[in-house]
Amino acid sequence: MGARTAAAPRLVELFLDMLASERGGAKNTLAAYARDLEDLSSFLAAKRRTVATATTADLRGYLGELADRDFKPASVARRLSAIRQLYRFLYAENHRSDDPAAILEGPKRGRPLPKVLGVGEVDRLIAAARAAATEGEPRERLRGQRLYCLLELLYATGLRISELVSLPASAARRNERMLIVRGKGGKERVVPLNEAARTAMRDYAAMLAEMKEQPPSKWLFPSFGETGHLTRQHVARELKGLATSADLRAAQVSPHVLRHAFASHLLHNGADLRVVQTLLGHADISTTQIYTHVLDDRLKSLVRDLHPLGDPVSKE
Repeated sequence: MGARTAAAPRLVELFLDMLASERGGAKNTLAAYARDLEDLSSFLAAKRRTVATATTADLRGYLGELADRDFKPASVARRLSAIRQLYRFLYAENHRSDDPAAILEGPKRGRPLPKVLGVGEVDRLIAAARAAATEGEPRERLRGQRLYCLLELLYATGLRISELVSLPASAARRNERMLIVRGKGGKERVVPLNEAARTAMRDYAAMLAEMKEQPPSKWLFPSFGETGHLTRQHVARELKGLATSADLRAAQVSPHVLRHAFASHLLHNGADLRVVQTLLGHADISTTQIYTHVLDDRLKSLVRDLHPLGDPVSKE
């Protein structure tokens, strides 16, 4: 089947190496691809096939088995994406003379609407975080100020949590209204900062310096873990604790929900969809269009109020 012969596990390794070197695949992304393709390889091995010898029928059989294992359509679609990319790579690199995944169809699935907090609910979270930053012993106040800073930045910028926790310490030292963010694939973008976020960063950095509990770090949110900065999971846990303090359900609040709130509230107040796409770092406008559900009422009112044949607006 291929012009060059290589062991099946080696073919997957070559594909993962390409994702890492050419596309800047993140560690978590590469690990997910590796798990998905290992599962495919195990299925093929039971059929006495390998990645190098699999046919379209074999791959369809694998997708069918995923459905039998009660995989959700979104999970099946993710596996299919990995398979398609693998075989596209193998065909382009002449490891296979065909692409058995080219004509595969994915499961039909609707895109769920994102969970969104209202402006009042975000205000309650911020108030609870601000209060925590002024209470307790110095270490408790530092943790409170850190969480307040994280929250202000999340809501002010819509950053992905991975982008936020890996901000450099220099971000708080610059007296600028813009933040340079390195996003997916190493791509940089510029996001504006409001005064509340800038002040929260400066106050947190000053408090951290005063504590002198650890050597200066290159990260804005340092920790003693392997990464050297706070993890996504740690921030998510702290936000859920904060939600309880603000009389919100913990399930309502997460870093990603605050990213959704940032986008939805901008759109609701008249922001252009393309601008929001740029701020969120979405490569494709179709990803941002999931937020357009928040525009329904505003668009209806615009047509009603501004269209020449719209319903007359009551003057009473």
